[in-house]
Amino acid sequence: MSTLVNELKEKWEALKAENPHLRIRNAAEQLGVSEAELLLTNVGEGVTVLRPEFANILTEVEKLGKVMALTRNDECVHERKGTYLNGDFSSPHAQLFVGEDIDLRIFQNHWKFAFAVVEGDRKSLQFFGKDGLALHKIYLTKDSNVDAFETIVEQFKAEDQTETFEFEAVAPKAPEKADSEIDAEGFKKAWTELKDTHDFFMMTRKFGVSRTQALRLAPEGYAKKIDTSKVVNVLEDASEKNLPIMIFVGNRGIIQIHTGEVKKTMWHQQWFNVMDPDFNLHLDVTKIAEAWIVKKPTEDGEVTAIEVFNKEGDFIVQFFGKRKPGIPELQEWKDLVADLEK
Repeated sequence: MSTLVNELKEKWEALKAENPHLRIRNAAEQLGVSEAELLLTNVGEGVTVLRPEFANILTEVEKLGKVMALTRNDECVHERKGTYLNGDFSSPHAQLFVGEDIDLRIFQNHWKFAFAVVEGDRKSLQFFGKDGLALHKIYLTKDSNVDAFETIVEQFKAEDQTETFEFEAVAPKAPEKADSEIDAEGFKKAWTELKDTHDFFMMTRKFGVSRTQALRLAPEGYAKKIDTSKVVNVLEDASEKNLPIMIFVGNRGIIQIHTGEVKKTMWHQQWFNVMDPDFNLHLDVTKIAEAWIVKKPTEDGEVTAIEVFNKEGDFIVQFFGKRKPGIPELQEWKDLVADLEK
């Protein structure tokens, strides 16, 4: 083990001794390194480097049976239990798992490293970007097939189990254009003529607007800023009314979606949580900078979302009423949103 890696390992061990409950992401932040760099200090001691054959690894994950999928950003953690079904890796842009429980949109061009991690009884597959940021993790549950996990590790184990990796910074976001540089009238017209919510992203790119700028420049009645405290009301009201909703959380490498009811909601310090048997959400409300009600026309009628952003204008979480293409939006969801607008 190199001297630098050894020093980092010692610092991490000292941190863990001070605070046994410190999560690896927070430890990495405190030590000024990436999470993947910390993992590399334990290669051969519970951490196995896998070949970065992401589509092939993920195709095998169905054999694990019921697992817990974890996707997060700095402000929100989304944990969903289920089986990875109907994997589709045919598109070069976004790869999919579409099941009742595990519902993912994957952007593999941002994935760079893969590890198998064994910490005591906890076994997981973990995937990282080129800067060492964790993009997605798959944890085994008591109902998972451990033999299938061992087979995946053996099948994809990299020849070089080294702790020296090349990490590189992610390019910063392009600065937002001035509103005066945007074809605002053309943008508004395009918005009102939308036929599918999935076309919204391409529309923002066409007109060169950032996401929050798009909401500021929206046509009358299509976007309304609401108090950030009302984000919690979305989950509390949906829980109280047994209303099935859709919750999207992602980072640059993946979006993870929960569809269904949320039951048990609770506070822990600044975190608002959903703590259901197969779905957990942890939202740091102190990091919410903006929240918007956003309406988009589609062939099935208007679709309404609650969109939540951090101070950099990046997505934290999105909420919709449960819906599928061809089915209009639930009236109960419209009523919930109308209450938020008051």
